[in-house]
Amino acid sequence: MPPAATGSGALQLSRVTICVCILGLAAISAPPAFAFDLFGLKLFDDQSDKDTDAVIADPVKYSVTFEAGTAPGDVASAAQNASALMSGQNEPASGSAGLVASARGDYRRIIAALYDQGYYGGTVNIFVNGREAAGLQPDANLAQPVAVRIVVNSGPLFHFRNLAIINRAPETTDEADKVDSPESQGYAMGAVAKSSVVLKAEQLQVNAWRQQGFPMAKAGERQVVADHATNSVDVIIRIDPNRQAAIGPVRVTGTENMDPEFVAQQTGLVVGEPYDPDTIAKAQKRLNRLEVFKSMRIQPDDAIRADGLLPFNVIVQEQALNRFGVGATFSTVDGFGVEGSYLRRNIFGHAERLQLDAKVAGIAFPIDTADFDYAFGGTFTKPGLFTPDTDLVAAIGAERTVLDNYTETSVSGRVGLTHMLTDQVTLDGGLTAERSRFDDDFGTRDFATIGAYGGVTLDTRDDPNDAHEGWYANATFEPFYELNYGNLIGRATAEARTYFGFTEDDKLVLAGRVKVGALLGPDLSEIPPDKLFFAGGGGSVRGYGFKSIGVDGPNNTVTGGRYLLEGSLEARYKVTNDIGVVGFLDGGYVAADTFPGLEDLRVGAGIGVRYYTGLGPLRLDAAIPLNRRPGDPKYAIYVGIGQAF
Repeated sequence: MPPAATGSGALQLSRVTICVCILGLAAISAPPAFAFDLFGLKLFDDQSDKDTDAVIADPVKYSVTFEAGTAPGDVASAAQNASALMSGQNEPASGSAGLVASARGDYRRIIAALYDQGYYGGTVNIFVNGREAAGLQPDANLAQPVAVRIVVNSGPLFHFRNLAIINRAPETTDEADKVDSPESQGYAMGAVAKSSVVLKAEQLQVNAWRQQGFPMAKAGERQVVADHATNSVDVIIRIDPNRQAAIGPVRVTGTENMDPEFVAQQTGLVVGEPYDPDTIAKAQKRLNRLEVFKSMRIQPDDAIRADGLLPFNVIVQEQALNRFGVGATFSTVDGFGVEGSYLRRNIFGHAERLQLDAKVAGIAFPIDTADFDYAFGGTFTKPGLFTPDTDLVAAIGAERTVLDNYTETSVSGRVGLTHMLTDQVTLDGGLTAERSRFDDDFGTRDFATIGAYGGVTLDTRDDPNDAHEGWYANATFEPFYELNYGNLIGRATAEARTYFGFTEDDKLVLAGRVKVGALLGPDLSEIPPDKLFFAGGGGSVRGYGFKSIGVDGPNNTVTGGRYLLEGSLEARYKVTNDIGVVGFLDGGYVAADTFPGLEDLRVGAGIGVRYYTGLGPLRLDAAIPLNRRPGDPKYAIYVGIGQAF
């Protein structure tokens, strides 16, 4: 419905039935006119307010009062939030012309907000120093500070009456291709006639055609009729499905170091396969996983070829070949740690990458280098082995770790495959080898192991670094053979995490985690300690030292165990966009042969602060052990990047 201005300059809807696709302009008694956009159609088009930034004038201070009369609270809020004058009143306008231009724009913005709430008979008055803004010239002389008064009358609520969709997409039995029906989103007789519902109904039908192989489907001519006598709206939506198509050749542009043929191969798009937007979205994700592009998009040609194929263009911009990184951790129990990394991308032109990592940890005062932890390693990844979703991963590392319960010196290596079964499910498996020496309560022992590993991961989190909803689950199994003692050992773990966001913007998030582990094999003295289970630390049971919770032995000794159970609960509340607070409770225990009773559970509790950055939240946690034993700290403070889990 196009708006019309009354003699006083107020903006309102005409009181006769009008077809929006036959645009009629009502007379405006006070010039100049203004632009208004409804359902994507321009009803008025005034060039004078399109480039207000080009008008250079002295700043004009103003204040705004907003009156919505009897409009419901949500309608009044929507209208008020749509006003640029309201949102910008803390900053001066760019001269009189800038203020007048903002006021003119507010007419259309507020009316559009009313339409979106289902009110097609409303009026809007905007008074600037008592004069209707629609009648002001851009160079009007305004006494400062300027008083702006916005008066909104929402009028009656309109409902949908007669609705139709021409060229509606056929129903499909394929669950992957199903799209919500327009009726389920409010496009139904008797429902509130929100303008956004009409637009959404159109888009749903366009998407439904595209899901069934019609990539050029688009919305056609739309007819919207508002009847003020009955406060009802009739709508006819037309969809142009165009032709069904199959995937055509893939062209790649913008590569510098990457092989364009490899990029095309990694999309997984096969010429001749039926077009499916889900296939294109999956191709986009495959290319994103290569971690070599600063920007990337997959764009179809403008038209389907005569042979029914739709070619695609992959347009990329590559990232720098080299990246350096540094990080730090701190715990009052485990000391200070620093780490660095170097990443080399695209080594041979097929997105291969090599990452080198080095770490020094366990730095405490007074400084004693004999107690430092050292680690160095490298990981090579070759994407696109066998399939676009399969990566070869090979890693080698060396470390020296000094813990309260043992000291480890070791070198290890692994090689295996990682396969993205779906967007949410990842499989991995391969071979491992390790040679190590341990000094602990059993003395000095040497171990040499060869084995295999396999795992599956389910990840539906909305953000891995700061999840608000979703699940994460991981299960692993590691059979290995220890050569020095001649033992076959099997180790299995399973972990699940879940997140629930509350309030509209997920300011409050409740998070939970549980982890279990089991190990089958010989006597504990013949198993490498790093394969046994320990608990405690910033990612385990806070309030205790890293790997300080194990199996109690004679003379206050602690060893690792065969069984592990851990759990955590967190309540995360975002106070501002940058600051959040956390309360948490962690628990866990380790057993030698059988699980002990709950009375043996080691529990830690505490609070934390989060500072949110573009790379993830910075974390500061303070925890105390609730059932402290001799040797346990009185408290522990942890500093790191990212949520605890």
